[in-house]
Amino acid sequence: MRTMPEQSNRLQPANASRLYFLDWVRIFAFMLLIFYHTGMYYVTWDFHIKSPFASDTIEPLMMLSSPWRLSLLFLISGVASSFMLDKIPVGTFLRMRSRRLLIPLLFGMLVIVPPQSYFEVIEKLNYQGSFIDFMGRYLGAYHGFCKDGHCLTLPTWNHLWFVSYLWAYTVVLGGLVMLLGARMRNWSDALGRTLTGWKIYTLPLIVLAVERIALFSLFPSTHDLVYDWFNHANYFFLFVLGVLLARQSQFWMRLDALRWMSFGIAISCWAFLMTYFALPDTIIPESQLIFWRDLQRIVFALCEWSAILTVCGFAHRHLQFDSSQRRYLTDAVFPVYIVHQTLIITMAHLLKPVGMSALREGMIIVILTFTLSFGIYEIVRRIWLLRPLFGLSNANRPIAKTTAATPVAPPPSGQTAINA
Repeated sequence: MRTMPEQSNRLQPANASRLYFLDWVRIFAFMLLIFYHTGMYYVTWDFHIKSPFASDTIEPLMMLSSPWRLSLLFLISGVASSFMLDKIPVGTFLRMRSRRLLIPLLFGMLVIVPPQSYFEVIEKLNYQGSFIDFMGRYLGAYHGFCKDGHCLTLPTWNHLWFVSYLWAYTVVLGGLVMLLGARMRNWSDALGRTLTGWKIYTLPLIVLAVERIALFSLFPSTHDLVYDWFNHANYFFLFVLGVLLARQSQFWMRLDALRWMSFGIAISCWAFLMTYFALPDTIIPESQLIFWRDLQRIVFALCEWSAILTVCGFAHRHLQFDSSQRRYLTDAVFPVYIVHQTLIITMAHLLKPVGMSALREGMIIVILTFTLSFGIYEIVRRIWLLRPLFGLSNANRPIAKTTAATPVAPPPSGQTAINA
């Protein structure tokens, strides 16, 4: 019996490169969440608390990023995982990822997220108890906070669902690498050769569109790890796509030439979706509902993928560089992500009695969220006991020289700077 090569449980390098541009994309995508989740307070979509000014006014603006932002982050996370697996065994990879993801997730559920649920039951259910009383119910998995047949699940991870999904995909990836070994490298090279020209658009689009048509009605988005199969199909596909494309430098270069066309396709798809969602329910004949519904889902998938190509194409063209700002922001972005939604909801609740206009209030919430989030990061990065709770490594390095250390461990020297 032949023994497996010593490195067969790792993803072997194909074309080493420094993908600084994806670090910048990840930074911008996470920072966009502050604007997006502030906007969720002012739109008609379901959120933990709602502004008295809530309307559909800014919903078209929100839809500019809604189809692709999280999908892009899972793609980048797959790239980061691939580079890690180039240099460390699968077991070490899983231990490092679990430590960097599960500790912040548990801490977030116990400390960071509860104020969100507390203000939610105050505003939606007129809860009169103190925060301490609420925490007794929260930690006791109380299921009596119900309205219109829906009960609040406690404890909860709210916006930290991304971390739990990323950890689950990490575990699955580790199993795949152990099972497939060097064949993952072969699949990566084959995919890099295949995704050229029109195939860059059509092949991923087919997968994304089929997933949406087949699964979205059956499994609407819940962010429940066990019963969220459409989201899993969508996000895990993009995560694996990132793993396989990480070392395919020619693929990323091809996106440069496609960036303007991708932008045109993405913005046209957005215009179609805005028109479709604005149509009165009675305007489409009942016999055509399934056709138009499926067409909308295909266009949504095209919007998702073409927007990802647009962002990566422009970033590869203009942001393929390192700087002290990139290193600082790469380190900061995960702690900022952990605390940002709690800050938004807390400030929105406290500012509501002031009675400011929606525009002024929203600007204040955004500015204070950025300020307080980075202020918390500045404190956390200096206290070694707090660093693991916010997904930062405890590497023995001076603060001024801290490099990328977010949900995954820093890649080895000489490889990509991505952390996601």
